[in-house]
Amino acid sequence: MTDTAPQVHSLSTSETRAIAVSMLGKLDSGETLTGTPTIEEVDTAAITLASKAVSTAELTINGAVVGIGGALQFTASCSTPGYYLVRLECGTSGGQTIDGLIRIQVCG
Repeated sequence: MTDTAPQVHSLSTSETRAIAVSMLGKLDSGETLTGTPTIEEVDTAAITLASKAVSTAELTINGAVVGIGGALQFTASCSTPGYYLVRLECGTSGGQTIDGLIRIQVCG
């Protein structure tokens, strides 16, 4: 079963937002994300997801410091209000493939 993050990211129909998602809860000690992540909307093609990457700088996400290679980053834009489910998947330095789901609310 794929985990769904409790946070809901939001944007308006006129915005392009940068989103960063910590994957620390899925990584083993010393392990980092590697390669190009797969980030795609689950049910429709309404959201444009771009600039998909593993973090290359230290970030603070939800009040916690996330080191280099500990988060996935991308931009999101959408002109249709609603709730959307986005699947994240990425390889790791330890040979794992990890995944998760996030929710994005688009407001008109």
